[in-house]
Amino acid sequence: MSEEMHLLLEEVIKSKIYVIRGKKVMIDRDLAELYNVETRVLNQAVRRNEKRFPKDFMFQMTKVEMENWISQIVISNSEKMGYRKPPLVFTEQGVAMLSSVLNSEQAILVNIQIIRVFTKMREILYLHKDILLKLEKLEKKDIEQDEKIILIFEYLKQLEKSKKKELDQENRPRIGYKQSE
Repeated sequence: MSEEMHLLLEEVIKSKIYVIRGKKVMIDRDLAELYNVETRVLNQAVRRNEKRFPKDFMFQMTKVEMENWISQIVISNSEKMGYRKPPLVFTEQGVAMLSSVLNSEQAILVNIQIIRVFTKMREILYLHKDILLKLEKLEKKDIEQDEKIILIFEYLKQLEKSKKKELDQENRPRIGYKQSE
């Protein structure tokens, strides 16, 4: 596979990874397209080997999850027609397990690429973990500073009010007897 083709496939794979139930997953239809098989063929192979796919490897979207997913990726009505029931979704481990169920040359090559993309995404997240932690600390400091600044302004407003009251008290008209000097 040429380097250009490799990068193109990597971008296609990245665009087909979604977060559902807090997990990075791929949809059966997208995987079938990448493996160059029909979705029903992929799902039949999975159903025949259900023991290989525990719930943390694969699950079926609920109708609500499917509606949210469809609305997020803006699928046209003609494309929605293929979804009579919520699709199966596969975690990284589920995708790896697919390689043992689908033995075509295309499936093996694509599967290797998908695993590499998942691994690269995890590495990027790990590398940026320190930066994210530092940003979080900075944000907390910023929030603390904001709170302190707000408190200072409150004190200044109170001081201004007390000064105004003092001035009003001094400048009020005097009543009562006036003594001559």
